Amino acid sequence: MKISKLIFLGLIFSLLYSCGSGSSDNSADGPKPAPKSMIPDEVDPMDNIGVGPITEAISLPETIDDAMVAEGKEVYEAMCTACHKADKKFVGPAPAGIMERRNPTWIMNMILDPEKMVKEDPLAKKLLIEYNGAPMANQGLTEEQARAILEYFRTL
Repeated sequence: MKISKLIFLGLIFSLLYSCGSGSSDNSADGPKPAPKSMIPDEVDPMDNIGVGPITEAISLPETIDDAMVAEGKEVYEAMCTACHKADKKFVGPAPAGIMERRNPTWIMNMILDPEKMVKEDPLAKKLLIEYNGAPMANQGLTEEQARAILEYFRTL
């Protein structure tokens, strides 16, 4: 009987010691901030051209090319609408107003090489975090198709 009591008390003591001793990682102060290395540097979105195949800044004409818009809309609807809705957040961000938020070269690079962008570009990294780690799929588009989508985005 004494041995049973000693074993029982030993188990209780071990349980209490393992659960209550030492410092706790669960802080009552709330979540801990992300390590500095995980927070992307602040970058002006309109000055950032991103990383990818387009290395020169794109200069857009003042007039919109309607034929290119039609082609871009067709490609966008075929390749992008599974994750993007033109005027609202979905799996990915809405492209409406993107021309006021991002540099055209950055947009082209994001369309053409999203994997490299989320690895190396601070703005793309932030978007990846904002959209719960759902990376944009590389659709294998040509530069001409990406440029047509960009022209379509100018009309949204």
